[in-house]
Amino acid sequence: MDPRPGGAPTVLRMVLGKRLQDLREQAGLSYEEAGRALDVTHATIRRMEKAEVGLKLPYVEKLLTTYGITSPEEIGGFLALAREANRPGWWHSFRDVLPDWFSAFVSLEGEATVIRAYEPHYVPGLLQTPDYARAVLRAGLPHAAGDEIDRLVTLRTERQALLLRRENPPLLWVVMDETVLRRPIGGRAVMRDQIGALMDATEQANVRLQVIPFTAGPHPAMYGPFHIFRFQLQEIPDIAYAESLVGGVYFDERDDVSTFLEALDRMCAQAAPAQSTKAILDGMRKEI
Repeated sequence: MDPRPGGAPTVLRMVLGKRLQDLREQAGLSYEEAGRALDVTHATIRRMEKAEVGLKLPYVEKLLTTYGITSPEEIGGFLALAREANRPGWWHSFRDVLPDWFSAFVSLEGEATVIRAYEPHYVPGLLQTPDYARAVLRAGLPHAAGDEIDRLVTLRTERQALLLRRENPPLLWVVMDETVLRRPIGGRAVMRDQIGALMDATEQANVRLQVIPFTAGPHPAMYGPFHIFRFQLQEIPDIAYAESLVGGVYFDERDDVSTFLEALDRMCAQAAPAQSTKAILDGMRKEI
């Protein structure tokens, strides 16, 4: 999946794109043949199916009839979903500070049933306290204005609502290097509060935290952090996400995602058991 400028895809748009692909393939049509029905290039059809562009309703309706869908009820239902898929997500109000490549991340995060992550540098955003988040953001965006940092902290706090207020919250399973907890970010008071918040998080049924101690030695993912998202909808495959200083990369090919999953499974085996995490955190907080 490769988010493009002009609006990040919502998960629903990804689902509908996959359904259009399935209908086209069931009809035995190529990208070129579907494109001729709309008088557009094959690339436009491909981008619709990959959720790289919005779903134009006249295009969708024409494609459905081209693929043999004739029921007014079925066409109307699909178009209603397309309208919903084209609506901006809740994070759209933060578009002044949120790049498209990370808007896609927020969309995936909000719809996933399982979120697994490896973090070697800092506490993941879904578990950060506001003061810790502010310190991380100031370090990563040294030239940002104060009001921009404030907006980003608010966005990070809003994202955390899915763990606490969603009716069926996702399972969040995070493996962190010991470095995350040893690196002083924001000062002693901020670190003590952050570690205390992590201790509280271990009490949540839908949160699982593991720490890889220095003594565990090398592991498969020392190259950098990543997330893996899993969804209830069968149209959406597992998606892995890796981030750099200038953007994020999304992987949805089975072999690529399997590489991330295998690495994370091996790290979970090397890390301290989840049931010991609270005691580990308590010991570290006492050292600060």
